Amino acid sequence: MSMIKGANTPVPAPRVRVELARRSGPAVPDTDFSALLLDTRTGKVRSDRDFVFYNQPAHDSGAVRHEGRRSGPGDTTDTDTDTIAVDLDRVEPGIGRIVLAASAGGGPFGRVPGLSVRVLDAGTGAEIARYDTTDATVETALVLGELYRRQGAWKFRAVGQGYSSGLEGLATDFGITVDTPPVPAPPPAPAPAPASAPPSARSAPVSAPAAVPASPPAAAPVRLTKVTLTKEAPTVSLTKQGGTSGALRVNLSWQIRKQFRGWGAKLGRAIALHGDLDLDLCALYELSDGSKGVVQALGNAFGSLHRPPFIHLDGDDRTGGGTGENLTVNLDHRQHFRRIVVFVTVYEGARSFADLDATVTLTPQHGAPIEFTLGECTVPSTVCALALITNTGSELVVKREAEFLVPRRGVSPQRTIDQAYGWGMNWTPGRK
Repeated sequence: MSMIKGANTPVPAPRVRVELARRSGPAVPDTDFSALLLDTRTGKVRSDRDFVFYNQPAHDSGAVRHEGRRSGPGDTTDTDTDTIAVDLDRVEPGIGRIVLAASAGGGPFGRVPGLSVRVLDAGTGAEIARYDTTDATVETALVLGELYRRQGAWKFRAVGQGYSSGLEGLATDFGITVDTPPVPAPPPAPAPAPASAPPSARSAPVSAPAAVPASPPAAAPVRLTKVTLTKEAPTVSLTKQGGTSGALRVNLSWQIRKQFRGWGAKLGRAIALHGDLDLDLCALYELSDGSKGVVQALGNAFGSLHRPPFIHLDGDDRTGGGTGENLTVNLDHRQHFRRIVVFVTVYEGARSFADLDATVTLTPQHGAPIEFTLGECTVPSTVCALALITNTGSELVVKREAEFLVPRRGVSPQRTIDQAYGWGMNWTPGRK
């Protein structure tokens, strides 16, 4: 149902998917989707944890989840969608509204064509509501709509309210504490030399100051920054970002392209993809002592965080939604790393990566998250190199690879990655 600004409509489904859509193309600003869960009494967030966006993709209650972006097929009029999933039955009683907002980077929304928000029944896929924004000009953040409670039921309202201060201004307006870069303070004036005290004063005992009770640590402010790697700008230095310690979390999430869920010759392939698709996130590593190996679910080689290889695979996800697959690198041991290739294989459920949209996010404990999409696969590939992490001696550098490889007949995906990156390991068959 198409809506005008200010209109509202009931939301009968207990679980919905809200999609932000826009047409992509040259010089079109990048956009991101976010949700704010607002207290019924105050109209603001209860804490920074009530903000769901690319750097904080899931609410603690599990009711709201940022599922990431899906790109179109590849021409200049593609439609990109960014999705937030909402389980309305799990929204806490104190939350009265869920604000659905978009932010633009590199330009205002007046330069973003085809901007719309749709509310879909997560069970059936049926469209419940749609609002197309046509009057945006200089705004860099927009409240597109909101889900809100009314007499025990949920409704959706088309809002269309804009901000020229970007995501930071919008978030701050709803009570979020934003981490802004500190302004360097001027150097302090040199202190005067202390006067010499008389001998009696120097020898007098000094009373220790009374102990002051320690205050509880303040919650860390929300970081809105991120780095998006592209084919044209594929690298970023973790060192320059300040992200060379703590845990580096690598996440892979994926979705099936909607256009392949129809009838005809592609139906069987779509059903296979939707039913039992299993992608495996893996990593080849080479340490400074020359030792090499692999971290993967195959053969239960899940690795370890606190002893070599200082890389750990969290588990084996077969859905791609939710948390996807996650691999953690312990950067406190960065001196032991020479290079790491993060890659993904199709274990079962599909013949290639065609028809899939995948997003890779590297989130260092310190510094800005790094995100990129793989783009469309046009070859019969069952293994894709995602990212190369290299220790140059002075820097840790992340490079977007997004390289779909086609194994030769009888050659495993792992051996294909090995040969492409010159690892030189001996491989034997493995199983889960």
